[in-house]
Amino acid sequence: MDFRRQVIERWPERWPVQPFREPAWARQEPTYRECGPALIAAAVKRADARPAGNWFVIAASREVRADEPVGLRVGTQELVAWRGQDGVVTIGPGACPHLGAPLEQARVHCGELVCRWHGLRVGPGRPGWIPFPSHDDGVLVWVRLDRLGGETPTERPIVAPRPEGGGTIDAVATLTGICEPEDIVANRLDPWHGAWFHPYSFARLHVLSAPQGNDVTEADDRFVVEVTFRLAGKLGVPVIAEFTCPEPRTVVMTIVEGEGAGSVVETHATPLGAGHDGRPRTAVIEATIAASDRPGFVKATRIAPALRPLMRRASARLWRDDLAYAERRYEVRTAHR
Repeated sequence: MDFRRQVIERWPERWPVQPFREPAWARQEPTYRECGPALIAAAVKRADARPAGNWFVIAASREVRADEPVGLRVGTQELVAWRGQDGVVTIGPGACPHLGAPLEQARVHCGELVCRWHGLRVGPGRPGWIPFPSHDDGVLVWVRLDRLGGETPTERPIVAPRPEGGGTIDAVATLTGICEPEDIVANRLDPWHGAWFHPYSFARLHVLSAPQGNDVTEADDRFVVEVTFRLAGKLGVPVIAEFTCPEPRTVVMTIVEGEGAGSVVETHATPLGAGHDGRPRTAVIEATIAASDRPGFVKATRIAPALRPLMRRASARLWRDDLAYAERRYEVRTAHR
């Protein structure tokens, strides 16, 4: 018996980090037979049929500040966002109602915007400028655009369950791709590509259950995956996770068993309209909300500002690959339009 095997057999099962064996990359069990194109298309179609109430994620809560405005875009709508003196987020049209100056360049004074072109004050209650409904859920900021959404509006966006209590760390990464929201959703509803396309992050990935067809109950409309998150070499954290779609432009991965149970990764796809080349742009805004009841994790929350950049970097690395997947899917899907 070699030394490595002895270590694996004697490794305590209660430890969250576990050694594992895996075949060489090319000798993994192929997953293309399980990942049928019709299965993915049906999952995307079911997600698209859910209501969103005309709400769109636009930014991380921490990105919207009280000292300066931030310019954003959803579809063809130019937006500006900032926090008032009470800390509440205001979001509205990004063009000054006077001569169309970009309000992202305005100054914040006494909770209002002062346009740098001619000094016009803009804010809630000011004539000629009407803010849009907005919502800050503590991690992400949402805006409701009824003309763009075209649905029956709802008072609040649909936010999936998140870990409760103060022992959490959240981080938000944002990237942009040449594709449409459905291509982002399709990528996330294909868990079978994980260990093939991201071998640096995932190992021993097995899809335990996947919904089939269009007639699926809400309770059954989830992908259940067993996977090991690779840490270093042959050490990783094995978990069981579920993938669900609470609304058309959101896919949520929730760890249901293993270390960090209750932690979620929310992937939101926000349309940005067409780029200069006429092709659509979509923002991937991904929020990772990690939780654990281990004493060490509670201590780690005290240095959350130092950990967030690392979390964002890990998320961005995955999405640089996955955007290539989504962009390629868009090219193939629209080749004969």
